[in-house]
This record gives sequence, C-alpha cells and structure tokens, in this order.
Amino acid sequence: MISEFRLQWPITGDLAALRECVHAFGFGAGLTGQRLQDLMFVTNEAATNVLQHGGAGGALIAWSDDVGVCLEVVDAAGALSEADLSLEPDLAAGHGVGYGVGLWLIRRLCDEVSIEGVAGSARLRLRLHRQARATA
Repeated sequence: MISEFRLQWPITGDLAALRECVHAFGFGAGLTGQRLQDLMFVTNEAATNVLQHGGAGGALIAWSDDVGVCLEVVDAAGALSEADLSLEPDLAAGHGVGYGVGLWLIRRLCDEVSIEGVAGSARLRLRLHRQARATA
C-alpha cells in the first residue's frame, strides 16, 4: 500500500484514460472490491460534471493516507458551490435521468464530500475510506 503519495491528472474528454490512472492509484492505495468501484464511479461522475458544466477544464488530484483515498476535483470555471451538495435531484423535472444525480450519488458513496470556491475556481473534495461505513 502506498501512503502519502500524490498524483495529478488533467480532466479531458478521455475519461477512460483518467479512470485507468485512478484505478491503478486506488489499488496501490489499498482500495479493493466495492470501495475501488466506488472510487471509479465518483471519479467519473466528478470529471463528467467538470466537462459538462464547468466548461473551462480542470484537474484531478489524488492522494492517500492511513485511512483511505482523497480526491480533489478542480473545476477551473468555478461552477459548483457548497449549496449544490444539498440539492436533491428532481427526476420528474424533464431534464433527463442524469440531471443532478451525479452529486447526489457522490454524496452517498463517499465518506466525506465538500466544495470550496478558491480564486474563481471550485474544488470538490472527496474522501473514501478503505472500509465502507456501516449503513442502517
């Protein structure tokens, strides 16, 4: 297991390459099974949000520690805000099934999620523990 190791990738239209890099990183950081799949899913959703709604590109920064993996998804356009995390998707609004669902699912799969505005950009911070939290 690699600890305290940090990598950064640009977010481009080649999401398959990004997922491949993050998969190798997550596995090296000790994620396996469902937690590794959760990492892949939230990476794809966050990067897709940057491409679809941000418009100015971005970057994904990943690091690990004794507890798990952290991702910081930088949206150069600053389209996201902390208020977006509290929104529930409205599947009946006619926007299609995917409208608003990405962040909603990210919140449910990650152990910690926050959004911070920094100098005109937005930083979505995600944390996944190696062991999934207990659900009721």
